[in-house]
Formats: sequence, structure tokens, C-alpha cells
Amino acid sequence: MTKSILIQLDCDTHPSSFDSVVAIDAGVEHLLRYGNVEPVSVTSTVHGAMFTRGGDDLKNTAIFVGGSDVAAAEAIFRAVQGAFFGPVRVSVMLDANGCNTTAAAAVVSAARHVDLSKSTALVLGGTGPVGRRVAQLLAHDGANVRLSSRSIARAQTACDHIAGHVSGAKLTPLGLDDELSTTDAIEACDIVIACGAAGVELAAAHQLANSASLRVAIDLNAVPPGGLGGVAVMDKAKPIKNSSGGAVGYGAIGVGGLKMKTHRAAIHSLFASNDRVLDADEIYAIAKAIG
Repeated sequence: MTKSILIQLDCDTHPSSFDSVVAIDAGVEHLLRYGNVEPVSVTSTVHGAMFTRGGDDLKNTAIFVGGSDVAAAEAIFRAVQGAFFGPVRVSVMLDANGCNTTAAAAVVSAARHVDLSKSTALVLGGTGPVGRRVAQLLAHDGANVRLSSRSIARAQTACDHIAGHVSGAKLTPLGLDDELSTTDAIEACDIVIACGAAGVELAAAHQLANSASLRVAIDLNAVPPGGLGGVAVMDKAKPIKNSSGGAVGYGAIGVGGLKMKTHRAAIHSLFASNDRVLDADEIYAIAKAIG
């Protein structure tokens, strides 16, 4: 029987041990790891994966693109796909810095408490790679999305990018630079998801507690101080103290269980055929199926 091989392409000097462990736990039999990968250098590696197996055996080779620099990994991801020849190809997945699996797990967690198609969601730190994907997935399922940044120009650019991927997306860019503007932004929101830089509080505990509309708050920052005051890293659907709307909170580890299940399931699914391309939307579908 032909054994499964996953080729891990990483833009960092040392390929992620996290991604390697998940791949092995997902059942990959052989893992080939490459660091310092650049888009211009991937063609020969991709062709080596494509031309060594044929027919139904081709599905037993797949490529994972990762690394800490999401923009660099996205360029590698595009280069990998550009090296394919029509049906002669292998499946490929992008999850640099956990951007897709984390975003998918966060939005699925929110949907346990709110009908996304009837919701208003605030994405704090929405211009980063995870925030942009969270906003995209929310918009894809019909939510009214308020995407925030300290710069309104950056927020507008992120909204324009998402609108190019999601037909009919309902997006509002926000520039938030003080407590009053954040309080106003939370007003009438059902969902708040914090996707900002590590160690930066984006909304205080009293701002969440005072919102009568808020149903769920999710903080994807695991480094203290948290991104959302009053939401601890281990929280999983835990009632927010003094919440006037009865909101619950999720911390980064509270979302992490679903993220890990999604990551393993996505890796496993690469070997179902030789033509899978797993980016944000496809990985979100996997997370939704897990629930």
C-alpha cells in the first residue's frame, strides 16, 4: 500500500514543530520538512511531489504551507498552485501561524450561541491575518461585520479585500483609538472577537459587561494581559461576570480544542483526493462539520 507523505513548506528557518506534531497525530506516515522556503524555490519541490506517483497513488502525497509570516506563506501557497499542471497535482493546505484553523474555530464557537445571519459582530484587530479571516468567515455566513483597527485606512483596505472574496458582504470599517470609540463599537453587537497583537487589551471588562446586546465574546490572545478584559485564556462558554446581556466568553485555549480537531481533520482530508486546496473557507467547512 502506498504510504502517505506530507511535505511541510515553512517560511521560517526551522519548520514549525507544532505543525509537524499535528501532522503526525493526523496519521501522516512520512513527513518531509523544509525551512527558509521562498516562492521562487518551490517549483522543483512541487514537481518532485507530482511526478513520482501516478493515478490513484497521487492522492497519497500532499503539501502543507506554514510559518510565522502569513503574507510570506500566502505567496508560497500561490506559487505551489502555480506549479501544477491541470489534473497533475497534489492537495495543498495553508495554515501559517494557525491563521485559518484559529479563525474557523472562533467563528464556529460564536455560532453555537448566535445565528450568524442575524448577528452584528465586532472584530477587534481585524486587519491582521487572523482578524481578516474571522471577518471574512462571519461575512460569508451573513453577519454584519464591524472590522476595527487603530487606522481607519487599514480597516477600509481589509474590508475591500474581504468584499472581493465574499459577494454581498456587509462590512463596516472602524478606526478605534480610545475607550469611548470602543464602547460605541460594541454597542448593539451580538459578538465580539479580539484578534489583536499579543499582550494588548482591546476591550475592558466593564465594556463587555455593560453591553446588553452581547451574547458571546472570544479572545484569541493567549499572552497576558488578555485582549478582552474579564475573559480568561481557559474560558469556554463561561458566563461573563456582571454581563447585562448574559454573554459568555471563550479564551484562546477555550477555542483551542476545536482548532486542534480542525487542524488534524484538515490534514487527514488532504489525502482523500489529489486536488484539494484548503484555505480559510474550506477549513471553516471542516470546523463546522466537527461542530
